[in-house]
Amino acid sequence: MSAKHTTPKKSFFRSGREDSPFKRILIHLVLIISCVIAIFPILRILAVSLRPGNRLMSTDLAIIPPDATLESYRIILFEKPFLSWVWNSLAITISTALIGVILAATAAYAFSRWKFPGRSVGLVFLLATQMIPASMLMIPIYILAIKLGMVGTYRGLVIAYCVTSIPFSVWILKGYYDTIPVDLEEAARIDGCSQLQAFLRVLLPLSTPALAITFLFNFMAAWNEYLLARVMLGSQESLLTWPLGLQRLQGQFQTQWGQFSAGSILVMVPVMVLFLYSSKYLISGLTLGGVKG
Repeated sequence: MSAKHTTPKKSFFRSGREDSPFKRILIHLVLIISCVIAIFPILRILAVSLRPGNRLMSTDLAIIPPDATLESYRIILFEKPFLSWVWNSLAITISTALIGVILAATAAYAFSRWKFPGRSVGLVFLLATQMIPASMLMIPIYILAIKLGMVGTYRGLVIAYCVTSIPFSVWILKGYYDTIPVDLEEAARIDGCSQLQAFLRVLLPLSTPALAITFLFNFMAAWNEYLLARVMLGSQESLLTWPLGLQRLQGQFQTQWGQFSAGSILVMVPVMVLFLYSSKYLISGLTLGGVKG
């Protein structure tokens, strides 16, 4: 009897060279609609920032108004301490991201490469901390900051941000370390490297994508945060971050929407530069061919 050969069933969502024109058009249409939905709010903010003060509430949908002006940008840059707000935010977020990456990289290495009592419990505990709402952590963090004299200081806010960002960062890096063969480190040990040297010279360079993602995660978590910064920094004008600074533009009876929108557009620049610079590191497969099979 001859064996029956069955052809695998084709899936509509599986990509291939035999895709029909209808499927390609449908995919491109969905992508275009998704991009429009994502970009439209930003374009509206840009349009509001370019309007003169007497036309802020206009319902015109033009991206660039016919009487566009850069007055809101001039005021926010030269008449408001906007650059000071951005500098404070950069100092806090970069410190948080660097400390978070350093501590998470070493902790994840221990969880990935060594078996020790309490390892599984520690991983579950780190994951459980991510299930607690951030607002519930403010009270214990604020009490500890008062006892340690860190209220109204940058170091207090950086430590508070690290408390919430490191557990998730450990899980990200631990999962990536598990995909890197231990043979690479053992080969480095045979060549004379210590355990620390093998970690620094072999594992960390191969973990550049995961480290970049972790850095971006920590940076964004601290860059956009408002509530904890409001509690920790209070009303000290010299320490305000950009979310606290822009909130000052909202008065009890009037909100300066043009300046608010201009500031919102300007704070996007550092984040876009960071993403464009680090995009080359967000790749995978750096260990392919590292171990001979």
